[in-house]
Amino acid sequence: MKHFLSIEKLARTDLEKLLADTSRLKKERGRNSPQPLAGQIWAMLFAKSSTRTRVSFEVGIRELGGQVIFLSANEIQLGRGEPIKDTARVLGRMVQGAVFRTFAQRDLEEFAHYAGIPTINALTDDEHPCQILADIFTFQEKRGPISGKVVSFIGDGTCNVANSWIFAAAKLGFELRIAAPKAFGPAADVLRRAGGRVICTEDTQAAAVGADLVYTDVWVSMGKEAESAERIQKMRGYQINSALLTQAKAGALVMHCLPAYRGKEIDEETFEAHSQTIFDEAENRIHAQKAILNWIAS
Repeated sequence: MKHFLSIEKLARTDLEKLLADTSRLKKERGRNSPQPLAGQIWAMLFAKSSTRTRVSFEVGIRELGGQVIFLSANEIQLGRGEPIKDTARVLGRMVQGAVFRTFAQRDLEEFAHYAGIPTINALTDDEHPCQILADIFTFQEKRGPISGKVVSFIGDGTCNVANSWIFAAAKLGFELRIAAPKAFGPAADVLRRAGGRVICTEDTQAAAVGADLVYTDVWVSMGKEAESAERIQKMRGYQINSALLTQAKAGALVMHCLPAYRGKEIDEETFEAHSQTIFDEAENRIHAQKAILNWIAS
């Protein structure tokens, strides 16, 4: 049985296959394509709010022939304290797969263990693997193989998106530079486990020099709202803007996993100048997640 729980635990060959399948499924969308989820019902359990992840998974499951039940935390007994393993064992007898968006990575892994059905990580505090798969696909769609390229991540280096980029860098052979305030740099344990070429700095200009891709995420991730004032104060200056992009390679891509808070992690002018790429990136969530679902069903 296959699960898609993290970039860290995904074999490089599987990651490469998923990227290739994403390209194929995008080209085939709207045609009479195989329906690997026909006759299946998938549960989507979301403890965190979502726009792109929810819509792209619901559309993707349906396009592959499956049906979807959406369950928010306040609609099921998880929201009232039922143990993860009990919810998992119930759903494992009723549905054929689960897409889980939650806080702790250990809760996701516990669910997958006890449910006995394919489980997909739709975001945890530790990783956002679906997002990074779509991001890498978007880069390769526009610029060719990411191997050997330079990706510059500006902002919160402790967030789940940054973690998944760190694990991807080692697997696909690109250089990742993370520019973040010292208090918001990647965890030493994550860097040790990942390996690869990851450069951490507090200097945004140095991180952006010669970059092929300049990337950012929100300064205040879901669940960190109590830290908003501190985070915003410490991350001033860690913004993607036209001045920073003068350091990057000519024609460098700019990406943001959305939602974007203009004037904070990216300014309005830069966002709009690169909006085609950013919204291509958002659309590619459908195709990447269909590739994941298809891979699990194979």
